[in-house]
Amino acid sequence: MRPDFENAVEEIVAEDRRYDREAYAFVRDALDHTVNVLKKPRRGAQRHVTGKELLEGIRVYAMQQFGPVTKLVLNSWGLARTADFGDIVFNLVNKDVLGKTDSDRKEDFHDAYDFDQAFVKPYLAPTRPARTGTTARARPRGKQRTSVEKDK
Repeated sequence: MRPDFENAVEEIVAEDRRYDREAYAFVRDALDHTVNVLKKPRRGAQRHVTGKELLEGIRVYAMQQFGPVTKLVLNSWGLARTADFGDIVFNLVNKDVLGKTDSDRKEDFHDAYDFDQAFVKPYLAPTRPARTGTTARARPRGKQRTSVEKDK
């Protein structure tokens, strides 16, 4: 029998204080989201997702939930790199909240993507290319006044 999620998280957080309780709830919700997107069955071995699939699901789900402040939210929970998601997953596996296959490894979560590239860059305004040539304008567009007009 699998333990209650909240009780398991309380035990984990008491033993491993690196991640906020909210990080565990978020990973659970992101896993459910990923299972739904991949159209996996609700139960059984066919429900399994790989580390790579989960990380992509986490990325998409996080951006849907938090938009431009995604990285700030994740960082506030102690999450700064994809390996942190793997640590959370395996903490839950060790408490029998999540299952794993023989091929699942913590290393599957290492360096999958950079948080700035994944969660910040998509929200930055595109940069305009630098002007080329030597025709930079010194004055704003419009009618330029002559010295006679200035004295009036």
